[in-house]
Amino acid sequence: MSDPDLRAPSQIAHDPILAEHSGITALRLKPSRRGLGALLLRRLVLGLLTLLAVSALIFAGTQILPGDVASAMLGQQATPEAVAAIRAQLGLDQLAALRYLEWLGGILQGDLGLSSSNRQDIAASIAPRLENTLFLAGTAALVATPLALVLGWISVLYRDRWPDRAINIVTLGAISLPEFFVGYLLIATVAVQWNWFATSAVVHDGMTLLERLDAIALPAFTLVLAVLGHMMRMTRAALINVLSAPYIETARLKGLPPSRVLLRHALPNVLGPILNVVLLNVAYLVVGVVVVEVIFVYPGMGQYMIDHVTKRDVPVVQACGLIFAGVYIGLNILADILAILVNPRLRVPR
Repeated sequence: MSDPDLRAPSQIAHDPILAEHSGITALRLKPSRRGLGALLLRRLVLGLLTLLAVSALIFAGTQILPGDVASAMLGQQATPEAVAAIRAQLGLDQLAALRYLEWLGGILQGDLGLSSSNRQDIAASIAPRLENTLFLAGTAALVATPLALVLGWISVLYRDRWPDRAINIVTLGAISLPEFFVGYLLIATVAVQWNWFATSAVVHDGMTLLERLDAIALPAFTLVLAVLGHMMRMTRAALINVLSAPYIETARLKGLPPSRVLLRHALPNVLGPILNVVLLNVAYLVVGVVVVEVIFVYPGMGQYMIDHVTKRDVPVVQACGLIFAGVYIGLNILADILAILVNPRLRVPR
């Protein structure tokens, strides 16, 4: 067996058996607080620069769309004078670069602007819908994450046997089906034929937590199926990868049962990549919820954005796109930071 001093310090720090035999810790790979802070600051700066680039792409993408917002608002019978007045009112007669800087400056001050279709404040309209979207995505994540960990643990425990094959077949089949197909299938069977839940996920102020959970049961289950397979298979792959480590062999030689070896010694050493995968899937849940919200008529950000796309409400589309991008980039940054904090090896410059 290899020398314990040559094993990964992160494994030694997380595993009591290896620490007992080696008598060393991962302190040797721990950089100074200043170095760790600089590394985290670099991640934050890169995330902000990415968000700035995405904001420019969103603005440019909405500007090159065919048609004219003012003409769409007034209809085909509008006079050129009326169209020019609306364009001046909306600021469309200014240069695109100036409009972008003005829009970006407003965002930095918390002002998302006014909707061009109803002249309502976009931030006030988005706030409750963003809350609904985060509630739906968070509920799906709270269900999918522990379920994926348990299924991945069972799959490795019974590796190459029928439980492992059954779990892999079911989860692979679930992620292979498009979300709209799963959603309509659930509506046709669970809601219409069995009458267990409503066909639409209508939520409003004044509902209790249980009433909200009952209303979003079908869209949440659709999202769980969309991410469960990926999270489970990544958990399984991470556990299998660590099973060949020397400290796992030490645990086995001590006579520990396979279930305890996996749960007590293997799982803590793969929390870094698992947390990364979980956060990336949560980001997907928030951004990819658009289709599910439209199918179940759920009053979230996705439904709100689609409604205003049909109205050519460019300010609303820009605001929704930027918020989706901000949430996605923010969760990716959080995943990177947690991976750095959990795994000391990532803190060492190569």
